[in-house]
Amino acid sequence: MSLLTQGIELVIEELRQLRSRADLRFDRTILDRVEQLRGLLALESARTEEQAMVAESVVTMPALAVKLSNREKFHQLQQATLACRKCPHLVAFRHQVVFGVGNPDAELMFVGEAPGADEDLQGEPFVGRAGELLTRIIQTMGFSRQEVYIANVLKCRPDMPPGKSGNRPPTAEEMATCLPYLREQIALIEPKLMVALGGVAMRGLLGVDQPMKSLRGRWHQFAGIPVMPTFHPSYLLRNQSLTEKRKVWEDMLLVLERLERPITERQRNFFLAKS
Repeated sequence: MSLLTQGIELVIEELRQLRSRADLRFDRTILDRVEQLRGLLALESARTEEQAMVAESVVTMPALAVKLSNREKFHQLQQATLACRKCPHLVAFRHQVVFGVGNPDAELMFVGEAPGADEDLQGEPFVGRAGELLTRIIQTMGFSRQEVYIANVLKCRPDMPPGKSGNRPPTAEEMATCLPYLREQIALIEPKLMVALGGVAMRGLLGVDQPMKSLRGRWHQFAGIPVMPTFHPSYLLRNQSLTEKRKVWEDMLLVLERLERPITERQRNFFLAKS
């Protein structure tokens, strides 16, 4: 018997004693109402016990066990990420969480640092000017944006002081807090290769704090997956020289070779000075 039931029983007993005393005025409807409540409580308790027994039988029967598909796990991860409130200052500043976009079964994954203002409004990574350039790079490699997967280390736009515009890089603490979501994304996607876009992404992924010029052009590892670092597309928007564009493209050629994708002569000669 629950404490609530015991309490009701005591109240009923007290009211019955009051009813037997001729010198006290008593409203019999109170007793009727309390007894009705006791009946409802007993009925609810019986239903709860029945539901618990059914649930226990489902859990203990292997034949009824349900194994979630990879897509279902991915959807669950997305819902958990969208509801994240681990960083109150980011929650208060963001418009929405930017989970990622593309093919959950992609063989190639691109990882940036954090959403900017455009991404924060649209809920999709790399949709501003840098995103348009990344899309052109992906298409020139022979993929569509829908074939690859694109995500960021940080899923929320870093907050800015009141009255300040632009974007700031995420802090090491912010990236460490958010990294488990990206780790789970990578574990579910299982890409053959990843491209880290910019030095901040490399710091978030691997804890490597070196200039991009010393990181790019050679392979690194994240959870056993080869990672090719290269300049962030926003860097190429600031530096329009063919030399810098060629460096990024050389990194993408290494990616294509590692994926054993066919490379045309036209692709090999992009951004080379014409004689």
